[in-house]
This record gives sequence, C-alpha cells and structure tokens, in this order.
Amino acid sequence: MAAVCQGASAAAASPVPAGERGATRIADRVVAKIAAQAAREALHKAAPTAPTDAHATVTVHRRDGQQHFGEARVRVAVELGYPSDIGAQCGDVRRQVTERVGALASMEVSHVAVDVERLHSPLLDTTDRGRVL
Repeated sequence: MAAVCQGASAAAASPVPAGERGATRIADRVVAKIAAQAAREALHKAAPTAPTDAHATVTVHRRDGQQHFGEARVRVAVELGYPSDIGAQCGDVRRQVTERVGALASMEVSHVAVDVERLHSPLLDTTDRGRVL
C-alpha cells in the first residue's frame, strides 16, 4: 500500500506536458444545438410573442496547437414572421450565434449563414389554402 502512495506523489511531482495530457473536443452536434438555441433567443428578443423555430448545421474546422477548440462555420435555418424586417432579424441571429458559440464552446465562428425557410403571415387565411393573396 505504501508503494501506491509513493507512486502517486511521484506522478504529482513530475507534471505531464500540456500537449500530452489529452484534449477536449466539442462534438459538432453540440455546437449545432448551441447555435440553434442562440438563433431562437435572438428571434425571441425581436418578437417575444411570435413562434420561433430554428435549427442549425455546423461544420467545425479543427486547428492543432491552438488554445481554442476550433473554428466553426454555422448554417442556421429559421422561420420568420411576415411582414417584418428580415435583414435585421438575420443580423440579430448572426450576432447572437457568434457570441453564444464563442462563449459556450470556446470556438471562433468564422461564418454564419442564415437561411429563411418559411415566412409566417397572419394575413393569410390558413383555411383557404387554394387561394393566393
């Protein structure tokens, strides 16, 4: 039992170099979830009562020997209300996604593409689907 204790103290005395200790990797799907939630947060700030839906796909570029966990290129798909300032809402989504992914995943976000998949208009009557207004 004494040999085990001595071995543990000997290991603590000689630290392992940082490059040999291991690494933390953040999965792409985790970054995608962070980005989607950030997009929903941005849309909710703009219109708190409007239903928001957002999902994201992420490409993560890893860099060896860097302090951060990589560089992410994010594509977010959103549904927006119409009429609204679509450009401003997309800008808000880009800023929020960049900020939240950087803060929560310690990743640089080099590119955020926002795809508007659908516009919701309260003016269109959903019961009369055959008519175009």
